Amino acid sequence: TNLDPKNSYRDTSTLRHRRTVPTSSETLQTLSEDRRSQTAELDDTQSSNGTSAHFSPGGHFSQDPQSSRVVLMLVAGLCFATRLYKITEPPHVCWDETHFGKMGSYYINRTFFFDVHPPLAKMLIGLAGYMTGYDGTFPFGKPGDKYEHHNYWGMRGLCAVLGSFLPIFAYVIVQDLSRSYTAALITATLLIFDTGCITISQYILLDPILLFFIMAAVLSMVKFNLQRFRPFTSYWWLWLVLTGVNLAGALGVKFVGLFVILLVGLNTVWDLWRILGDLSLSLVEISKHFLARVVGLILVPLFLYVTIFAVHFVVLNKSGPGDGFFSSAFQSRLIGNNLHNASMPEYLAYGSTITVKNLRIAGGYLHSHWHLYPEGVGARQQQVSDNFFSLPFASRTTRNLHGHLHEAPLTKKHFQVTGYGINGTGDTNDLWQVEVCGGQKGDVVKVLRSKIRFLHRATGCVLYSSGKTLPKWGWEQVEVTCSPYLKETPSSQWNIEDHINPKLPNISLSVLKPHFLEILLESHIVMIRGNSGLKPKDNEMNSKPWHWPINYQGLRFSGVNDTEYRVYLLGNPVVWWMNLASLGLYPIMVAVASITLQRGFSLEHSLVLMREGGLLLLGWLLHYAPFYTMGRVLYFHHYFPAMLFSSMLTGITFDVLLKSTDLLLRPPYSDWLQRLGQMVLLFSVLYSFYLFHPLSYGMTGPLAHEPGSAMAGQKWMDSWEF
Repeated sequence: TNLDPKNSYRDTSTLRHRRTVPTSSETLQTLSEDRRSQTAELDDTQSSNGTSAHFSPGGHFSQDPQSSRVVLMLVAGLCFATRLYKITEPPHVCWDETHFGKMGSYYINRTFFFDVHPPLAKMLIGLAGYMTGYDGTFPFGKPGDKYEHHNYWGMRGLCAVLGSFLPIFAYVIVQDLSRSYTAALITATLLIFDTGCITISQYILLDPILLFFIMAAVLSMVKFNLQRFRPFTSYWWLWLVLTGVNLAGALGVKFVGLFVILLVGLNTVWDLWRILGDLSLSLVEISKHFLARVVGLILVPLFLYVTIFAVHFVVLNKSGPGDGFFSSAFQSRLIGNNLHNASMPEYLAYGSTITVKNLRIAGGYLHSHWHLYPEGVGARQQQVSDNFFSLPFASRTTRNLHGHLHEAPLTKKHFQVTGYGINGTGDTNDLWQVEVCGGQKGDVVKVLRSKIRFLHRATGCVLYSSGKTLPKWGWEQVEVTCSPYLKETPSSQWNIEDHINPKLPNISLSVLKPHFLEILLESHIVMIRGNSGLKPKDNEMNSKPWHWPINYQGLRFSGVNDTEYRVYLLGNPVVWWMNLASLGLYPIMVAVASITLQRGFSLEHSLVLMREGGLLLLGWLLHYAPFYTMGRVLYFHHYFPAMLFSSMLTGITFDVLLKSTDLLLRPPYSDWLQRLGQMVLLFSVLYSFYLFHPLSYGMTGPLAHEPGSAMAGQKWMDSWEF
């Protein structure tokens, strides 16, 4: 039926179509068939830019393509204006710029470094800096360091531009899911004027890059879902492959990209289940669907993810601060490292002088010095420790590596290890058995490659690096013990890094360099261990997951007093508390819609609320709930991926809520009430943004709790620290 566009607004807001049907199952079936036909019709009416042209959920015209483009351009303009405004302020290092700006410099200088996250974002930051004239010489020493003449704006600009796409992506996602421009505009408004989203987009950080790929993946997934009735067409393949590309991008920035991979995976499983139930499809066609998704959502992302690391290893080919986190074999491939192009005997023999390195992350070298353990710390014998100085053990002090049943200095359940004896004379506690991990008795020990452990013959314990730092008397080096727990761990495994034996022929270590898959695997093991090692320290300020949705506490990006330029990461309170309210409202509204469907009545937007809203709720849960299980240190910025899903859910929830006014009032009063609600919502967000925008764009002068402050009276919660 063709409807008059002039009356479309009134048509979409009239009293819901209440039709009594025999059973609720028939209601759902009818609605599903209606929805399918409408979706197919919507797919046929897509505009050239890929956005839906002018249909609402009821099949009515809601907005013409021209005005749709104008609105999208307005949204885009506001996004870029709010993110790029004062992008160079403050002109000094802020918060984690000290880490990620420095890592961008490492790429420009091709210097190897270690980080607990995959490399894509840092590579993009380095590329942006290089393309805008930054020479990689700024040290990024600590927050507050002045940038002076260095071109830092390009690196900040990249993050701001990518952060500007977040409200645009959210607008299109919600529009495609709900077929409501109002819901899309509510979502865009929440994100455009959120002070938290602005702040986190304006600095050299991983977060805006991660959020960009997460939202791009969700957008591609939604667009792909819209093509379900046009399988294997060019647009179908385009959105499928783009989904895979963006999944690789998200995971290539941070491992939390796994959460959006899980979301897309669950959506794909549901889609394949629907296809399996379509009796009009043959098994061959179903197999094609399955294989296409394997290619687009598994093989393509996997290839791109591996390619990211291949580029990473090729670019960072010079020795740098990250060497010590990796194995000796890994280090031998880095230009400038002691082991690069070095030569030494390949296999150990009796009489060899060696350097022994622990395989624990950032493990050091087995080391001894003349100082004795102090009184009260085991036997008063020569100290043995684990540090970063490569001194061939026992060649300097002539003592034997010695173990006995005295307590270790710090790890009380382990035994003490000392240097004992003179010129090779000692006792039976100096005897250690060398074992090749994963090998057999009689296996030879190869430099760089063999993982070995030292088993103490008298006590049965193994040589162990605890990772704990000794006090001043131990020169703050790492404690070495003998562990009675024989399970093989990196802390009890060692390798031979330097080897001198004039009786053996030398080989070039280049023949022992690991191949790509080995270094790829090792880098992931090191990153995972590094992530798990990020535990909260004593008295360290960190945030808890329950703090985040209520906007309980922010993060200080810059400045602590009235003379400094202060930036504080905190969400727009109205936006965040609306999101919190929608998380409470949503299950209530779904319950009401479910009851009405069960009773044989259909509310026009009930399926959108339950199905598309449910997808967004699932996205929020997947990006939020896992943090409750994590033992690592957590910060407020970890919530922002979940916040994006929460804002999109708010757009749909509040739109349905406002359109439900016609259940209470008749037109035109219901229309007036709906518009009033929209205006109150818009005004509240804008006014709150007006009050709190200095948090993002910088504050100077008295602090909020002091007289004369521009932020006086705006500490609505005592936990806010601006």
